[in-house]
Amino acid sequence: MKDTTYNGWTNYATWRVNLEMFDGIDLMDYGLEKLDAYELSQCLKDNARDIIENTSTEGITRDYAMAFLEDVNWRELAEHYLCDYENDERDEDETEDA
Repeated sequence: MKDTTYNGWTNYATWRVNLEMFDGIDLMDYGLEKLDAYELSQCLKDNARDIIENTSTEGITRDYAMAFLEDVNWRELAEHYLCDYENDERDEDETEDA
């Protein structure tokens, strides 16, 4: 069986979209910390599609970019960002208590 993971992510598409589109996102900046993993995954997917639609012209390049997004594990990205948010909140609480 072939290992299809990439740099700790489900696949190359998930890793690349994380790196290029969302790395360092602060959920609080967008009010997204209140969403569950499914809702956040849908927001991330919609945002990525909007980025592509707003930065490229119609044609084969856009079509390939949109097809690339179909391979992204949006749930994995959402859970990663929610976990990061929870860890940041926990660290902040511990700092205030010290």
